[in-house]
Amino acid sequence: MRIERRPLLVAAALLVFAPGCRQDMHDQPKYIPLRPAAFFADDRSARQPVPGTVARGQLHDDALLYTGKVNGADATEFPFQITEAVMTRGQERFNIYCSPCHGRTGLGDGMVVRRGYRHPPSFHDDRLRAAPVGHFFDVMTNGFGAMPDYAAQIKVEDRWAIAAYVRALQLSGHATLADVPADQRGKLQ
Repeated sequence: MRIERRPLLVAAALLVFAPGCRQDMHDQPKYIPLRPAAFFADDRSARQPVPGTVARGQLHDDALLYTGKVNGADATEFPFQITEAVMTRGQERFNIYCSPCHGRTGLGDGMVVRRGYRHPPSFHDDRLRAAPVGHFFDVMTNGFGAMPDYAAQIKVEDRWAIAAYVRALQLSGHATLADVPADQRGKLQ
């Protein structure tokens, strides 16, 4: 029986030259953060950020947009124009994040409440109807009472959209026929 030498030669060549392909990226010279290094005069490997440096996505220079406050008080105005697209987005986000507790109409009768969770206040209470819009943004951002904060789950613009939708719910719960535009009244009857 004759043994093929060609496959053996190829295998031997691979064994000889394969270690040469390794680039040892894990063994490269580098400084590990927070470990001493003689390269800099202060013996630190990590450098301090340049003064005034702001991490990407962390420049919150619009106080109204990011805090919901003006001069430390809850804002009475929105930081951007409320359009139909904003209201649609607000309704969508409200139905996802808020309606399980607050209910679809904002009465505080959501499915979670029906199953025993603490009853939140109705958005139609006079106290909340009189609250500035910044209050709703602040509560979504920082939480209040049994309500946890939603800053990590809901982005800033969506929290404002939800606040706008809450305002629409409040208005719709106390609207009269006179509040409906004349050209739309026929659709209601």
